[in-house]
Amino acid sequence: MLKSLISKLNPAQLSCGFHTTAHLNEVQLLTRLRVVDNSELGKRAMAEGKPPKVIHVYNKKRLGLIGDRVMVAIKGQKKKGILVGLKQTQNVKVPKFDSNNVVLIDDNGTPLGTRIHVPIPTILRTILKERTHSKGADYTKLLAIATRFV
Repeated sequence: MLKSLISKLNPAQLSCGFHTTAHLNEVQLLTRLRVVDNSELGKRAMAEGKPPKVIHVYNKKRLGLIGDRVMVAIKGQKKKGILVGLKQTQNVKVPKFDSNNVVLIDDNGTPLGTRIHVPIPTILRTILKERTHSKGADYTKLLAIATRFV
């Protein structure tokens, strides 16, 4: 009976619910993120159901991993942020999260909020400390407002 139903469907109907693309381990352009700090802009955007979207990733590959800086479009503004959690599976020591999380920062690297509501991976400490020395931006404030590490 199932074969007879499938034979009556056209190919467009067959492929409706199935995804054939490869599973990405990075965040790419136009990916929706969840703001996990208590900044006013982030709280308003998440309350209205309009999460920020990635419009630029600051690395050579243009695919964002944990700890990468991204530019997001949020409430008609362009803001920078740091990825602090991804849905996809990462390296061995990096946990997998339920959503793609971002913390909003200003141009010199200080966070816009005063608290981070979700636990962030401990590997982020070493990643951000390395980038602090090389880029000149101060990410130690971001680590200071985090209350829980996984």
